Amino acid sequence: MHAPLMQPAEPQQIWTERGLAPYACFSHRSQGRLHAQEAAPTRSAFQRDRDRIVHSTAFRRLVYKTQVFLNHEGDLFRTRLTHSIEVAQLGRSVARALRINEDLTEAICLAHDLGHTPFGHAGQDVLNDCMQDFGGFEHNMQSLRVVDTLEERYPDYSGLNLCFETREGILKHCSARHARLLEQREPGGVGQRFLLGRQPGLEAQLANLADEIAYNAHDADDGVRSGLISLEQLLEIPLFARYAQQALAEYPQLQEPQWRRKWLYEATRRMLSEQIYDVIRHTSAGLQAAHPADVDAVRQLPALVGFSRTMAAESAELKRFLFKNLYRHPQVVRTTDQAKVVVRELFAIYLADPAQMKPRYASRAAGLEPVACARVVADFIAGMTDRYALREHERLTGQRVLVP
Repeated sequence: MHAPLMQPAEPQQIWTERGLAPYACFSHRSQGRLHAQEAAPTRSAFQRDRDRIVHSTAFRRLVYKTQVFLNHEGDLFRTRLTHSIEVAQLGRSVARALRINEDLTEAICLAHDLGHTPFGHAGQDVLNDCMQDFGGFEHNMQSLRVVDTLEERYPDYSGLNLCFETREGILKHCSARHARLLEQREPGGVGQRFLLGRQPGLEAQLANLADEIAYNAHDADDGVRSGLISLEQLLEIPLFARYAQQALAEYPQLQEPQWRRKWLYEATRRMLSEQIYDVIRHTSAGLQAAHPADVDAVRQLPALVGFSRTMAAESAELKRFLFKNLYRHPQVVRTTDQAKVVVRELFAIYLADPAQMKPRYASRAAGLEPVACARVVADFIAGMTDRYALREHERLTGQRVLVP
């Protein structure tokens, strides 16, 4: 059960959340934290969550975790940290227009990748393979595990002790099996909606969509910068081509070779803006039609935050293009195949000899039965940055891989 927030509606919170729509999440109406705690004198509960996330160790590690390109492949490619900041910026922009809670939206956006493994989705996939006999691995579940258990900052409890609504948003996907386990540990908690087929609050729905908008646009940008995809290829995608042609009509000089990077940026900027406006228009119309009285009513309805049908189709086409031409590019695949070997071999070594892990993980794993020990190993690996995983792999195997 959740501990109610030990606070009245403080003046600071009322001022901060004045003007929100009735279907927004209000911090003073939160379903509470796992551990009771006095209110902060100058911050709302969701502002406090955001600050705890930003100051967490897991958040700092994101600076050396892969988005698409490994850190050594270029200083200017996006990492999980810069991606999370961009997602938060998009989320806040839309939240403000929809009159839902910006602070909660920002907190969810900043925390959504805290449980991501090193080496991007390749690391996640292979760690899930390694954990198949031990309960599997889901990075959204791991993000929740980070904020509930693994962060070690406070003397009274493990984790960051975030509000229910923030934790609900962090857990954007969850298998039925894991949802049942969560419900056993936390009746009526963040796993329940997956069992009942309900939606999270609008802020969580928005954070999920902002993630998609950000990685489509910015992975395309990084892909062109890397040389793995070309501007000419993007110009064959209707969503991108429309805004590229708009930019060219206004600034004909953009087609000149020395201006092509600015053409890419301007087209991407216009595409992002129009996607944001589309979400605002479509979601506002849906909210007006459904007219939910409060956040509880939102949870009973189908998802309300989304693109129009046309924009959803065009966005999906861009996503398919990126999957085929960037994420499955031979150079990216070669890198991810090597990364998978690193994670797989680290898992096998640590599971066979837990003492090889850092002392606090080794002590946690000591004497545990195999399933529990494997979860500690997964926690340790998932928390690694790319470069720490490579150093550990070299230390334990004598092999140097993925080095510039």
